[in-house]
Amino acid sequence: MTLAFDIHHRAPNSRARVGVIHTAHGDIETPAFMPVATQASVKGLTAQDLYDLDAQLIICNTYHLALRPGAEQIAQLGGLHAFMNWQRPISTDSGGFQVFSLGAAIRDGVGKIADIFPDEARDDVEIKGDRTPLNKIDDDGVTFNSHLDGSIIRLTPERSIEIQHQLGADFILAFDECTSPLDTYEYTREALGRTHHWAERCLAQHAQTKREYQNLFGIVQGGAYRDLREESARVIGGLPFDGLAIGGSLGKSKNDMHAILEWTIPLLPDGKPRHLLGIGELEDIVNGVERGIDLFDCAAPTRWARNGALLVSRAIAQRDEIKNNRLTIANARYALDTAPIDSTCECLTCKNYSRAYLHHLHRAKELSYYRLATIHNLHFMLTFMRDVRAAIRENRWNNFRQGL
Repeated sequence: MTLAFDIHHRAPNSRARVGVIHTAHGDIETPAFMPVATQASVKGLTAQDLYDLDAQLIICNTYHLALRPGAEQIAQLGGLHAFMNWQRPISTDSGGFQVFSLGAAIRDGVGKIADIFPDEARDDVEIKGDRTPLNKIDDDGVTFNSHLDGSIIRLTPERSIEIQHQLGADFILAFDECTSPLDTYEYTREALGRTHHWAERCLAQHAQTKREYQNLFGIVQGGAYRDLREESARVIGGLPFDGLAIGGSLGKSKNDMHAILEWTIPLLPDGKPRHLLGIGELEDIVNGVERGIDLFDCAAPTRWARNGALLVSRAIAQRDEIKNNRLTIANARYALDTAPIDSTCECLTCKNYSRAYLHHLHRAKELSYYRLATIHNLHFMLTFMRDVRAAIRENRWNNFRQGL
């Protein structure tokens, strides 16, 4: 079964839309947020937890799964769906983000947006001290020194697609070069040429070895340079991809990110799903949906949970004077607080445990804290996406986004 995407409703005076992506492993209502399962696991949770949360799809990491346990081993075990005991849709990235996160991000000390420190953008690798990049890019592909043991791993467009076919994901991504927000125009143009050439090689490899149900997304690059983004949107949008992703450097501010989406999206085919890679703050999701994005992924909500930042609704944040909709559970003010994290939340954690208990678990570094906190933050995100879809369907989108 190939991907089919039905757009059911559009918000007036907006590019926001709701739809359904039909896949062999189930339908996905859009706009949708996918939890990050870097190493075939959402940290702290089981597949049953994800079912209970009603996650529609997840995203796994090609580079990391190629290192361990290995794509061939996962293929022998029936692919990611069988390996994880997860029978809903799965996406895999291409390893292109690690081209950045293990390369220019280390060199420049930045994330996808320049004022984000690189560790904010990576959920899977901690780099301390030495800022020597762990990869080397050439026109044919990228050579990595494994962050695990220093061994060599080589990714080319063909190898990335081969690995993703072995993993068996429903959505796979073309291998690309994700550039730094500090890269020059000249280098970004050079990298863009590689990305476009690699996109054609990915399509050729995909046509040869894909499983029937697998769908390939192309990735628009070009940094924060308008002419390069527009060129990439035309090139990638003109190739026979099943869906389209927007990746790479998103500038030096949130305004830059908004501008990039405004330049890019009008040039992409309307009838294909659009995925904004690696972005998942509430404000950013709303701004992405407003500009026509259908899919989001981000490790931040689960990382926040593990680090003690628990998401709360706007009403609770205002009542309790909480900034950024994130309650810091380590704060001493919660030591005797018998309230749930958020009294409006229906998650397992909020229905059964108090802020005081979670405060204790977090300070004691009890393992149960990580599961309970992650359940809450993902429940919050997935409920938020249901609210987004309802607001668009019911023509309340403008009021919804203004009230965030």
